[in-house]
Amino acid sequence: MLQRDYPDRPLVGLGAVIVRDREVVLVRRASEPLRGKWSLPGGMLELGETLRQGIAREVLEETGLRVRVEQVLDVFDSIVPDATGRTQFHYVLIDFLCVPLGGELRAGSDVSEVVWAAVDELKRFGLTENAVAVIGKAFGESRKQ
Repeated sequence: MLQRDYPDRPLVGLGAVIVRDREVVLVRRASEPLRGKWSLPGGMLELGETLRQGIAREVLEETGLRVRVEQVLDVFDSIVPDATGRTQFHYVLIDFLCVPLGGELRAGSDVSEVVWAAVDELKRFGLTENAVAVIGKAFGESRKQ
């Protein structure tokens, strides 16, 4: 089993910005980090899978949606120290633009809720600055296509 808290090295995490019209899929996390908070669907890259395979798998597991994985929107660090300052979580996160192809939106593994959220209503979900920024990039990129 992968040691997620207090790892001995950074872990590769993947995020999906799944868009349609002026909406994006958000999930409420059921485990740490960010337990109980809204965020983008995603998870950990597994040994032997490509980045695109990994994010497609995570999206299906968490949301029930099949997606076409498009370009990388952002790459950033998420480093969370504990109360003593020791690094409890350290991820290198890669967020991809994704387009839904099918499936039925439902809360799956590691999430307690999943919704299509209108872009103009994102404030009420209390998203991180990074999540808001990458969602903005996604809609900027999707308008170019």
